[in-house]
Amino acid sequence: MRIALLSYHTCPLATLGGKNAGGMNVYVRDLARSLGKGGIQLDVFTRSQDEHVPHVLHDLGFGNRVAHIPAGPEYPLPKNELVSYIPEFVENILEFSRKKECCYDLIHSHYWMSGIAAVELAKSWDAPIVQMFHTLGKLKQQVAQNDEEKEGDYRIDGEKQVISMVDKIIASTATEKKHLVNLYEADPKKIEIISPGVDLSHFYPIPPDEAKEFVGVPPDKRMILFVGRIEPLKGIRTLLKAIGHLSDNGEAEENLCLAVIGGDLQDGNGNDSEEMKLLCQLRDEYGLQEMVTFLGKQSQDTLPYYYSASEMLIMPSHYESFGMVALESMACGTPVIASHVGGLIHLVEDGVTGYHVPVDDPAALSSRISGLLKDKALRYRMGHDAFAFAKKFDWRYISERMIQVYRGLLPE
Repeated sequence: MRIALLSYHTCPLATLGGKNAGGMNVYVRDLARSLGKGGIQLDVFTRSQDEHVPHVLHDLGFGNRVAHIPAGPEYPLPKNELVSYIPEFVENILEFSRKKECCYDLIHSHYWMSGIAAVELAKSWDAPIVQMFHTLGKLKQQVAQNDEEKEGDYRIDGEKQVISMVDKIIASTATEKKHLVNLYEADPKKIEIISPGVDLSHFYPIPPDEAKEFVGVPPDKRMILFVGRIEPLKGIRTLLKAIGHLSDNGEAEENLCLAVIGGDLQDGNGNDSEEMKLLCQLRDEYGLQEMVTFLGKQSQDTLPYYYSASEMLIMPSHYESFGMVALESMACGTPVIASHVGGLIHLVEDGVTGYHVPVDDPAALSSRISGLLKDKALRYRMGHDAFAFAKKFDWRYISERMIQVYRGLLPE
């Protein structure tokens, strides 16, 4: 079996934390590696965004490739501009397959723009399509705080087209399946629920003192952690307000610190991004300059140390289709406080592996942070239960289920 994995707008090998590099990158990369271990041959096709990066890389192992396909200028572009280059992406993939003499039994596309490309490729290859959206435009519309954050109609129309034409849709959770059916009128028979996995050989508990030493946190410091993109959707403003409440109420110990990992801290001109400006203003307003540190992008290799060095991970998102960061944190034995939204509803078991809090409620978030900081035994129990829960998401099990879906679409 040979699979073509499409990740048009972002490369699975990209440094995480940037504007278009997050959970989906991790998913595509780790799924590809796990499928490779299972004997599945595949090529991951992504748009070339840097002319200095080789067009073909073998960083996934097992003989599988990442092919950076030219489509438009070879530098990052806004998503609304990427749509016009999908036909060129398709044509150059077809040329790649002809040149390499590759035939693909099945296409697995990620995000709606990849789905548009998959529909066109399927016409030439006569191959079935498995689609995963990762995020949905209509849901992002619902939580957008201003016009700039709203998704254009072009995306909604594209998602509807893909839903109607693919053979199978993978939903991360039962909630995502419900959204696909209720908001897009997707055929429920087309939808298979398979959650993402976590690499347990990479994310596992590290003794806190050793983890702190590695990331440079003093032994007496107590660290709270946020990992994600720097954008309003991730709710970092809510988190800063919650820490501000702790400080105002005298509950923020002198040795408490908040580390914010991820995101493009500056725009293309070397200036702070608009969201960073707002976050820094909020930090200054609450007098948290010594307590809050923005660390920017960090290597995946360092994340297990940060998770293990932290008292807890906070995910105050307004929307998360799944929440890979929460699963990684739990695999490291660190409890999670998360908004009661999307996939986080299923990932975090309230009162067992962490807590749920209402969206954009700094007081409720502050209360949960305070309670968990004060109760060492509770943190230990939640961390232990979180680790046990995460073990069920080993990529070996997830990829086996995915292979079953693939085989169900292919002739015997």
